[in-house]
Amino acid sequence: MTNAPVALVTGSHRRLGAHIALALGRAGYTIALHGSHDCMLEDWLAGAIAEANIEWAGFVADFEEPGAAHTLITEVIGRFGRAPDLLVNSAALFGQDRLESVTPQDLMRHYAVNCAAPVLLTQAFAAAASEQGRVVVNILDQRLIHPHGDQLAYTLSKQALAGFTQIAARELAGQGIRVNAVAPGLTIATDDYDAAQMDRLAAMMPLKTLPSPDQIAEAVLYLARASSVTGQVIAVDGGAHMQSYARDFMHL
Repeated sequence: MTNAPVALVTGSHRRLGAHIALALGRAGYTIALHGSHDCMLEDWLAGAIAEANIEWAGFVADFEEPGAAHTLITEVIGRFGRAPDLLVNSAALFGQDRLESVTPQDLMRHYAVNCAAPVLLTQAFAAAASEQGRVVVNILDQRLIHPHGDQLAYTLSKQALAGFTQIAARELAGQGIRVNAVAPGLTIATDDYDAAQMDRLAAMMPLKTLPSPDQIAEAVLYLARASSVTGQVIAVDGGAHMQSYARDFMHL
């Protein structure tokens, strides 16, 4: 059984979730890392965890499978001997559908991973929490204030998660559980972007810059510690949420 607080970060064996998990580990959390089909850590993450001597364990859960969310919480409790103190819902499914092409399968898969899983994880988290001061942080998206037509199933599922953030904050406040969210802008480029395009996109932001993964992680860490804050969404996006874009960034 670990004496340190435990943070479960979904989708944390790579990309943005990995940066969030590493920041929490460096801040003193024991980390439950998660992957949907495996939990093989990116090389940089494995090295950083070892260097910082962070206690961690990996878990696999496919959120398209019924019951996976509750099983994951049970497995984390079994491994560390205590319920998580912090739940970060970072795992996400991302597609390229639009209104003219989206299928029933697209809609159901995105909802299962991007909204239903965080809801069920929060349900299990709240049922297992026996102490005050537990925290849930949902990872949203800056596009939700000014949505466009790209990645329709993803956007709708994240909008549902934003609504759940407000509902859960109200419902769980009596248990001393705070629920907040971080809404990142474009942060870690995929192979769809080249360096010149990233520079152009940065110049399109109100602050003329794109956020770094560490800045997203800093916002999560703030919300984990901000004992009087619940029901809030922090946009970390260079100001992008204040502006309307006709297409997803990859098309601009």
